[in-house]
Amino acid sequence: MSLHSTLDPKAFGRVAVLFGGKSAEREVSLKSGNAVLNALQAAGVDAFGIDVGDDFLARLSSEKIDRAFIVLHGRGGEDGSMQGLLECAGIPYTGSGILASALAMDKLRTKRVWLSLGLPTPNHAVLASEADCRAAATELGFPLIVKPAHEGSSIGMAKVESLDALIAAWQDAAGYDSQVLVEQWIAGPEYTIAVLRGEVLPPIGLGTPHTFYDYEAKYLADDTQYRIPCGLSAEKESELKDLTARACEAVGTQGWARADVMQDANGQFWLLEVNTVPGMTDHSLVPMAARAAGLDFQQLVLAILADSVEARG
Repeated sequence: MSLHSTLDPKAFGRVAVLFGGKSAEREVSLKSGNAVLNALQAAGVDAFGIDVGDDFLARLSSEKIDRAFIVLHGRGGEDGSMQGLLECAGIPYTGSGILASALAMDKLRTKRVWLSLGLPTPNHAVLASEADCRAAATELGFPLIVKPAHEGSSIGMAKVESLDALIAAWQDAAGYDSQVLVEQWIAGPEYTIAVLRGEVLPPIGLGTPHTFYDYEAKYLADDTQYRIPCGLSAEKESELKDLTARACEAVGTQGWARADVMQDANGQFWLLEVNTVPGMTDHSLVPMAARAAGLDFQQLVLAILADSVEARG
């Protein structure tokens, strides 16, 4: 399937760009959505924006919408619920379907699927009490990383090196999500790999002076390093791209997605998560990878939109 859309911009009809919403990632989604909306309009697509709020069902029934471009990050937009609503309304949409969206949003169940297929992901435990924290510390050792199971953009995440810090991080993460995940810390470089219309784009190597690639490093900092080419040998890059393709296929992603992967001191890759609605801000990674593959931002959004025609025309 070609990365470039050959469709006439008018063929998409009236396109609603869905952004904002109520999740913890609202601010990122507003930036992403406005960037997508501006690019679609500049390309000649009849696009308009909807900041998804309490009046969304009324907007859905009152507006003429031929197709939806989902740029909602986090719960309510990336977790299958919006996808299900659009399916019921008979409106084609961009990105992954209900099942893949819901699965990828749940870091714990994504890991269980990968493990069932023999795909590498860090050892982990689920935290629901101080007793769970003590058990995880004994079983996994330190350092560890704590994550809300259903948040993105590194929200609520923390690296910990002691039991007291683990308990405090669990309590903080529990403010975002009733289900909290703790993983073994993988020391080494991090890579992010985008998939667009079935093709794995050039991997990006990430570097940050922060403890890990956190919210500030992702969206605010000017000292985050992005390496394209990623710095791996041709053989290891090919291995990384193959692992990403298998990881996304296991989850069932469609259209576009982005996987985050760590590499340890022995060169082994470890899958962290898959994002089914990645960021599209000026700091975002999928636009960067697309540029390395020869697509500017406008061509990228048109390719994502074109995939929705073929997937759910």
